[in-house]
Amino acid sequence: MWDISVSNRFKVNFFQSLIAVVAGNIAYFLLMPHLPPAARHDPMRLDLGVAIDFWFCLVFLGLIKTITKWGRSSHPEHRS
Repeated sequence: MWDISVSNRFKVNFFQSLIAVVAGNIAYFLLMPHLPPAARHDPMRLDLGVAIDFWFCLVFLGLIKTITKWGRSSHPEHRS
């Protein structure tokens, strides 16, 4: 009756996003002590640090998407 299967593209997007969030957070928290005080995240507050952390995640997602797109374009036989 209901097709519960999740498309392969959804799985790829999910794992790319998960990797970007983990990598972005690792990079942000490793660099946080070296950032100006205003750019450091204060737990339990919505501050500039959250926006910068989000930006790190977006940069990693963009890098992952770009790398996978380049990989697909260099191997045209693997296109779906």
